[in-house]
Amino acid sequence: MAVKKQFNSFQDLLMGSDLPVLVDFYAPWCGPCQMMAPILEQVNQQLKNRLIVVKINTDNYPQLASHYHIEALPTLVLFKNAQPVDRLEGVMQAQTLIQRLQAFI
Repeated sequence: MAVKKQFNSFQDLLMGSDLPVLVDFYAPWCGPCQMMAPILEQVNQQLKNRLIVVKINTDNYPQLASHYHIEALPTLVLFKNAQPVDRLEGVMQAQTLIQRLQAFI
C-alpha cells in the first residue's frame, strides 16, 4: 500500500531515501493513471524493502512536472541516489515493470 508522507521538498524526499524511489507522475483525471494504481500496488508489494513508490499529482506540482519534462501521463521515473536513472511512459503490466526495475535495484 502506498504511504502518504509529508516532505519539505522533493529533493529532501529523494536524498532522505536509502532505497531507489519510483515516482509515479499522475493526474486524478487521467484514465491510464488510474489503471496504473493497482499495478503499482503489486510492484510495491513484490519489491518492498528494495524500492519506495511515490505518487506525485502533476496538477498540484506543475513546477516539478516541468522540471522533469513530464509530457505524458502516467510517467514513472526511477531515482537512485537522488538522480533519475530510468523513465517509463504509459501503462504496463506489473511483471514487465518489475523486470525493468530489477536492473536498477
